[in-house]
Amino acid sequence: MTVLFSELLVPGWATTGEKIGLDGVTGAYGSDIAFTLPCHNSDPELFFSERSEGIEAAKSLCGGCPVRAQCLQAALSREEPCGIWGGELFENGRVIARKRTVGRPRLVPAAVSEEVDESDAA
Repeated sequence: MTVLFSELLVPGWATTGEKIGLDGVTGAYGSDIAFTLPCHNSDPELFFSERSEGIEAAKSLCGGCPVRAQCLQAALSREEPCGIWGGELFENGRVIARKRTVGRPRLVPAAVSEEVDESDAA
């Protein structure tokens, strides 16, 4: 088996096992279903957005998709490195809840201030 260098950069593609390709989910690109899917009728950049508004918009488009479950299963099998697949956000081949915002994370979590009543302190 020959492995291209570019395949080594994508998690999961150089390993052995059954990978489900996009044609296994949407069928041939000439089929009727492929052109009715939300991801085929929207801006592709939306499904790879870095902004939370774009991510939520892409997830909402996946909501009513007839092949959502198959798309998610296929993306998990391929360990997709990024993007919205089957209504879920992928990063480094895993589903994550939300994308980390830019900037440096806090060293100390933000404290919740509580007022202390003087009568309770005595």
